[in-house]
Amino acid sequence: MKQFLVASVALAAIAAPASARDLTIQDVVGLSRVGAPAVSPDGRWLVWQQRETDLAANKGRYDLWRLDLTAKGAKPEKLVAEPLVNETAPQISADGKTVWFQSDKGGEDAVWSVAITGGTPTQLTHIQGGFSGFKVSPDGSKLLVWADRKPGAPTVTPAMEKKDPNAGSGRVYQQLFVRHWDTWADGTRSQLFVLPFGPQGATGDGVAIEGGLVGDTPSKPSGGGEEVAWSADGKTIYFALREAGRIESLSTNLDIFAAPADGSAAPVNLTKGNGGMDNLPTPSPDGKWLAWFAMARPGYEADRQVLMLRNLATGDVRALTAGWDRSVASIAWSPDSKTIYVTAQDVQEEPVFAVSLAGKVERLTEKGSVSAVVPTKGGLVYAMNSLTAPDDFYWLKGKKSTRLTSVNAEKLAGIAMPEVTRYSFNGANGDTVWGYVAKPAGLAAGAKAPIAFIVHGGPQGSMGNSWSYRWNPAVFAGAGYAVVAVDFHGSTGYGQAFTDAIRNNWGGGPLEDLKKGLRAATDRFAFLDGDKACALGASYGGYMMNWIEGQWPDRFKCIVQHDGVFDARAMAYETEELWFDEWEHGGKAYFEDPAAFERWNPVNYVSAWKTPQLVITSEKDFRIPYTQGLAAFTALQRREIPSKLLVFPDENHWVLKPKNSLQWYGEVLGWMDQWTGKQGK
Repeated sequence: MKQFLVASVALAAIAAPASARDLTIQDVVGLSRVGAPAVSPDGRWLVWQQRETDLAANKGRYDLWRLDLTAKGAKPEKLVAEPLVNETAPQISADGKTVWFQSDKGGEDAVWSVAITGGTPTQLTHIQGGFSGFKVSPDGSKLLVWADRKPGAPTVTPAMEKKDPNAGSGRVYQQLFVRHWDTWADGTRSQLFVLPFGPQGATGDGVAIEGGLVGDTPSKPSGGGEEVAWSADGKTIYFALREAGRIESLSTNLDIFAAPADGSAAPVNLTKGNGGMDNLPTPSPDGKWLAWFAMARPGYEADRQVLMLRNLATGDVRALTAGWDRSVASIAWSPDSKTIYVTAQDVQEEPVFAVSLAGKVERLTEKGSVSAVVPTKGGLVYAMNSLTAPDDFYWLKGKKSTRLTSVNAEKLAGIAMPEVTRYSFNGANGDTVWGYVAKPAGLAAGAKAPIAFIVHGGPQGSMGNSWSYRWNPAVFAGAGYAVVAVDFHGSTGYGQAFTDAIRNNWGGGPLEDLKKGLRAATDRFAFLDGDKACALGASYGGYMMNWIEGQWPDRFKCIVQHDGVFDARAMAYETEELWFDEWEHGGKAYFEDPAAFERWNPVNYVSAWKTPQLVITSEKDFRIPYTQGLAAFTALQRREIPSKLLVFPDENHWVLKPKNSLQWYGEVLGWMDQWTGKQGK
C-alpha cells in the first residue's frame, strides 16, 4: 500500500490575479459575518443578522439584512441597522409580513418588530432584567423567553432581594460547578418563561414552565435557540436540560422535556431511559414527529450523535441513523414534514444530508462546511464557508446550488488565497489518516516555504475545510508559511471508532499520526521547507505542544502553545467539566487511577524540553486554567529555554476581541519569524 495519496481536486483553491496581495489578520478582523438566517413562509425574503467589527470599541456589532429571493439580480440591503445598537436573532411571522428580532437599544435586551418591507421598528417587550433569547409561537400569540433567574422563579420579573450592607465580598459554594467556562456561579439558572404576545407586544410577567427542574436551558456555556422549540400547535414547548445536582460537573446527560406552554403541568422527560446526551429537539411542521439527536454513552461528550424520531401520537421512538457512522450536528425539517435535513462532518467537509423518515441518507452538498440550513418550499437556503472563504448564503434547488450573497467581495477583492490540497497516509495502526497542505499564494516557482504545523483542539475535532476567525490557516499562508494540518486519531468525520481511538491514548496514536503526517507531507510537497518548521496548537493542540517538547524535542524550530494542559494531575482538579478529563483517561477520577493520567503527562518529561516556546493563556479560561500556562512557562524559564508568555486578562478559552486577535497573531507570527529566520525577508 502507498504511504500517502493526494486528493484529485484541491480544496476550494481560488485563483488570484497576478497583482493580488496576501491575506492578513487585519483583513480577517474586518470581515462581515453572516448568521441566523430566516426565510419568509412564501419563500420571498431571506433575513439574517450580520456582524461588523467596531475596532475602536473592541467588539462586534450586529445589523439585520434582507434579500428578495424572487427578484432577479437582487442585492442584499439593510433592514434594521441603528448605529451603536445590536439587532440579532430575526424570526418571521407566519403571514410573512413581520420580522421579530432582539435589540439591546437602551441598554437592555428586548423583542422588537419591523415590517419585512422595512420601516420604523417597534419595541414589544419591557422585561426587567432583560433576557438571553426568545422564540415566538407559530401563531404569534405567545412569546417564549429564556433568562437567568433564581431557580424556581415563578415569573420572568426578577424578585427584589434585600442586601445586607455589612456583607463581605466572598462567594460561598457547597457543590460544583463553582465556575463554568468563563463565569463564576452566581446562583441563577437559564430558565424558560411564556408571556401573552400580540402586535402591541407582550403583557404581564409571564409564567415559568420548567416546574421543579433545576438546570440551565438552553445549556451553558454555548447552547442557544436550537435547544428550545415550540410545537406546531403552540401548546407545548420542547427543551433540553441537564438536571443540576452534586454530579452536574460529571454528567453529559441532557434530556428532552415536553412542557405545556401555559405552565399547567410539570414537564415530562421524554428521554429518561437514555443516560447519554439528548439534544436539539425539533418538532415537524405537521405536528406528528419530534426529531433530536442522542448519544448512547454517559459521560462522553463526543459520542456519535444519532438522529432520533418520536411519533408524538403513539410515543414510539426510532433511531433513524443508527446504521450511518456519522454524527448529526444540526436538524431541520422540510416544510412538508417528509424529510429531515442534517449537517455532519465527513472527511474534512461538513455537508448537508437529507434523511428520509425511513432512515435513508443522501448527501446534498460537496465541498465546504455548512453552518446553517433553512428549508423552504422552493429549496434549501444554507450558509457555507471553506478554508479560503467566510460564510455566504446559497440556495439549493434540486441538484443545483446558486450563490445568493458575496458579502465580503469588496473586502477580499485583490487578496490572494492559498492553494489547499488534501492528502492521506498510513498512520497509527495502519489506518488511513487525512491531512491537508496550504501553499502560500505568492510562493515563487521552485521556492520553499517554512511550515506552520497546526494541531487542532478538541481533541475530538477536525482541521477541516472551514473558515476560522481564530486559527485561520489562510492568515498563516498569507504571512508566508505553508500550513500542514493532520486529522489524527481522535478527529471527527471519519467514523466513531476513529474518534474513540484517542481515549487513554492522548500521547500515543495521535503523536504517531502527526509524525507520519508531517513526514508524508514533506516527502510529497517539494515547496515545504522541512528544516524550518514550527508547531502550533490550542487546547488539546496545546497539550500536544507540551507533549512534543518532551517526546519530539528535536524536530521544530519553535512551538506555540495556547491553553494547553501541562500537568495532568493539576488539570484533573482545576478544570470545571470533570466528565471530559475523566472520560479521556479511562472514566475514573485521578485519585482512583493516577497512572492513567500520568502515562501521558507532559510535566513528567520537562527534563527533555529544549524547543523555544511561546506560551499563551487567558485569565478567564476555566476549561484549562491559566495556571497550566504559567507552570509551562516556569518550566521553560527554569530550564533556560528561550520562551515568552502572553496572558490575556479579558479572554476565556478562545480569543474573541478584535484587538486581542490582532495582538495574538502579531506575537505568534513574530515568534515564528524569529525562529525560522524569516525576519526581514
